[in-house]
Amino acid sequence: MSQPQFSLAYLTVLNTPPPEMTYMAARAGYDFVSLRPIYMGLPGEPNFSLAKNKALLRDTKTALKDTGLQLLDIELARIADGIDPSQYEPEMEVAAELGGRHVLSSIWTDNKEEAIDKFTKLCDLAAQYELTVELEYVPIASVSNLAGVMDVLNTVNKANAGLMIDIHHFHRAHGTVEDLKKVPKEWFRFLHLCDAPGIIPSDRDEMVRIVREARSYVGEGGIDVASIINSIPQVPYSIELPNKRQSELLGYEEFARRCLVTAKEYFAKHPRQQKVNS
Repeated sequence: MSQPQFSLAYLTVLNTPPPEMTYMAARAGYDFVSLRPIYMGLPGEPNFSLAKNKALLRDTKTALKDTGLQLLDIELARIADGIDPSQYEPEMEVAAELGGRHVLSSIWTDNKEEAIDKFTKLCDLAAQYELTVELEYVPIASVSNLAGVMDVLNTVNKANAGLMIDIHHFHRAHGTVEDLKKVPKEWFRFLHLCDAPGIIPSDRDEMVRIVREARSYVGEGGIDVASIINSIPQVPYSIELPNKRQSELLGYEEFARRCLVTAKEYFAKHPRQQKVNS
């Protein structure tokens, strides 16, 4: 079985520009980088649009060429009220130009009909650039569990639409290995790797705090990561592991390296127990 491949996700090194993030990922030993060129307008969020900032695009191209890293995915193409998916197309075009593979999406509207319509449009746009769209469920979003994502994917029935499991979100949504057996294997293309305390917070604010700034190194939380990994095909693992205390203590580059080292150590101790046929 081939060795696992790893990508550095944006939230792990929050607010780091794409070129710097690419060099950082390469020095830390990652195989891919997962960028956020889609500006979300969050408080204090820098705008790293590669479609609008030609100098940033040029420097990102140079960084990818210099390091030999590949772009795994871009984020975050939210499906939400007041957002037209067509606004994501310029960043999709750039992602394809950079050799990217996937677009990460999640659904934040309770209007199911609108969500289906917009997600379908998003998939059609991505298909023009030979990109897949991976739908992630988030416990605090409108589509908050595996059943919700499967409903959307079965309804839109697009060949380039898939599922993106986040280890934290899977656990928080009370997911089980049996649930994963119901998922078509071709829907899995990459996942978000992290760990977190085993006790699921009942308080929403505490849930959000852990999601955004207090996830754990793989193997140092309370989630049975190995059982989840063993239940899906081997795919690239994008390490999304925001931890404010550790990153401030170590600095982003050393923190990113430590995230990768602990993940590799965990996989060495917990090798894949079975091959999941795709």
